Amino acid sequence: MAASGVTGLLVECRDEPGVLHRITEVILRHGANISYVAGGAREGPIAEIQLEVSGAVDQGRLIADVEAVPGVTRVTAVPTFQAIYGKRVIVIGGGAQVGMVAQGAISEADRHNIRGERISVDTIPLVGEEQLADAVRAVARLHRARALVLAGALMGGDIANAVREIREAGIIVLSTSMAGSVPEAADVVVTDPLEAGVMAVMLIADTAKFSIEHVRGRRF
Repeated sequence: MAASGVTGLLVECRDEPGVLHRITEVILRHGANISYVAGGAREGPIAEIQLEVSGAVDQGRLIADVEAVPGVTRVTAVPTFQAIYGKRVIVIGGGAQVGMVAQGAISEADRHNIRGERISVDTIPLVGEEQLADAVRAVARLHRARALVLAGALMGGDIANAVREIREAGIIVLSTSMAGSVPEAADVVVTDPLEAGVMAVMLIADTAKFSIEHVRGRRF
């Protein structure tokens, strides 16, 4: 199954050195590009790999050729993660406020997903400057992540540096109103955690006529 020219492949193979290398060689011969790869379930000596491949002219031939790779036992065409789970809103911070932000984001995502959008919400309650800064930087490496909401009472120092870094990478960052330097580093500051979740979804939804350029640098 392909979405926007991207083919999702679920490859069942032996869990041994060299198999992934042989699979990527086949994809290269087809002139295709791997846009995403992830390890999946493992059961004994068998592993699953999900690949998302763009530029394959003949999907059927690509599947047949990958299935013929030594060590591969089965290849199935699957929907891409973008088609199923879509864009991601990440919520990080204090447990109670994270829960409230998630509530707003999930409610708003439901409105847009009913109309054909695909937006998912991920949360993790964390404390500590180092742990939070590491988590913020990791958002830029997360597949399909588009917006981050930082919810808490006090965040600053290296967390603010991490916020500026991921904004440079294209991640929209919202902050709840809090002490510390993070609100100054974020794109938008929203006092109400519920509203912060709603706004994060609106900012990344194709079905909403709302742009970060309209609100960047503002406090609500």
